[in-house]
Amino acid sequence: MTRMDWSWWSMAVGLAGGLLLLWAGLLVALWVGRPDDLGVRDALRLLPDVIHLLRRLATDSTLPRGVRLRLWLLLAYLAMPFDLVPDFIPVIGYADDVVIVAAGLRAVVRHAGMGALERHWRGTPEGLAAVCRVAGLRGPQPQR
Repeated sequence: MTRMDWSWWSMAVGLAGGLLLLWAGLLVALWVGRPDDLGVRDALRLLPDVIHLLRRLATDSTLPRGVRLRLWLLLAYLAMPFDLVPDFIPVIGYADDVVIVAAGLRAVVRHAGMGALERHWRGTPEGLAAVCRVAGLRGPQPQR
């Protein structure tokens, strides 16, 4: 093997190893950062309401253009057939979607306010409270 071939292979192996370590770190972060009181089944039950919320927010002309652009990018990511963590991996396969949606909602509320989230939410008050918990927001608390 020539020196150039060796350099190419070592760079490819290093890049693959780095990507594998990054992926493993992401899996660990998703597992550690998951909300304790909200299970995957609960998060999946909220999915239709959350997608409807994102679509309504993305088409709200009263929100800043940058916020709406981020929401459209988030919807495009959710529609893609591949993810950062493949969905066939139990539990954490869908966790990357939850984390990305949570970060997106947090950014929207930071720029548009909690009122925009409450105005466009069509699910139950408990569902909105769960979405706020996942996104790390101080939102409405469910009535008990």
